[in-house]
Amino acid sequence: MFDIGLPEFAVLALVALFVFGPDRLPDVARQAGRLVRQIKQMATSARAQIADELGPEFADLDLKDLNPKALVQKHLLDDIEEDPKPRRGHRPLEEGEAAPFDVDAT
Repeated sequence: MFDIGLPEFAVLALVALFVFGPDRLPDVARQAGRLVRQIKQMATSARAQIADELGPEFADLDLKDLNPKALVQKHLLDDIEEDPKPRRGHRPLEEGEAAPFDVDAT
């Protein structure tokens, strides 16, 4: 999610040590952990409440699908990338071949 590697984490820990000091750092870390836990619980309960309000029709709704970029990619761009298989009885036209024409249909 945040793409933090070991060097970035070490720099953050060193900065936190200088800012908060060695005495207050465990308390700050404990409060930060508690805050993250509360935010996760709030997000989970909000997601459950949304699912309850929408009803069983939207039980498989993924909130990531509501992202406009993901929506466009899913419904427009994925169709372009797929290799369409010709349907049974259909074939591509040869070079210079006329398209089939049904007099009775027009």
